[in-house]
Amino acid sequence: MTFSKTTLQGRCALLDIEGTLADIRFVYDVMFPYVREHVRSYLESHWDSAGMRSILANLAADASYPPDAAPWHAQATQADQISAVVACVHSLMDRDSKTTGLKALQGVVWESGFRSGALQAEVFADVVDALKRWRQAGVDLRIYSSGSILAQQLFFGHSTEGDLTSLFSKHYDTTSGSKKEAASYLTIAKDIGLPPEQIVFFTDVYAEIQAASQAGMQVVACLRPNNVPLPSDYAGLMIESFDSIEWN
Repeated sequence: MTFSKTTLQGRCALLDIEGTLADIRFVYDVMFPYVREHVRSYLESHWDSAGMRSILANLAADASYPPDAAPWHAQATQADQISAVVACVHSLMDRDSKTTGLKALQGVVWESGFRSGALQAEVFADVVDALKRWRQAGVDLRIYSSGSILAQQLFFGHSTEGDLTSLFSKHYDTTSGSKKEAASYLTIAKDIGLPPEQIVFFTDVYAEIQAASQAGMQVVACLRPNNVPLPSDYAGLMIESFDSIEWN
């Protein structure tokens, strides 16, 4: 399969991260294992912090526990409570959960890793130059990822290409809705202040392609290494590199 130059018309590029801007294996092979390894020590250091109560309440909702009925509430010691939270986190991650509480906790654990230098994000080689070129063409760049807004900002703020946060005007996460529901894209379009047809969404996930298309957005499917293949009969716009994109 060969790809020629593609000219897009629109005023905003809404971008997924994993499988689009970065190899999905970096998330699964580096970032997720970092959480598994360090979540316990993070909880031990921040158990009584102001934001932890809210994170734990959302985590309980993620796991479908009634309010104040999460297993960590029933434990007698702080160590046992933390062990119960760690078990819940591992269980949700085993299911590849995209829920808000888990993403918030992952975000703060990643924050400690990025700020310490233990983590450094990697993006595809074509990404930075292309995004700079798009911005110069007057395209508004925004991120929509299942990872928390904090995690997104940390990812782009601590990359092997330097601090990339200035490229993006705003970030969206699951607090705007599920990426597999058309209503979420309508909510984002309203926030951007553009009709959906003036927004181009870049992703590798077929269910997200369907949802954004139903909302009226233009969609570009990204064929990156290690991505789940699209259906064999998919006939929408597909790219292998951002180098093939131009804006009119």
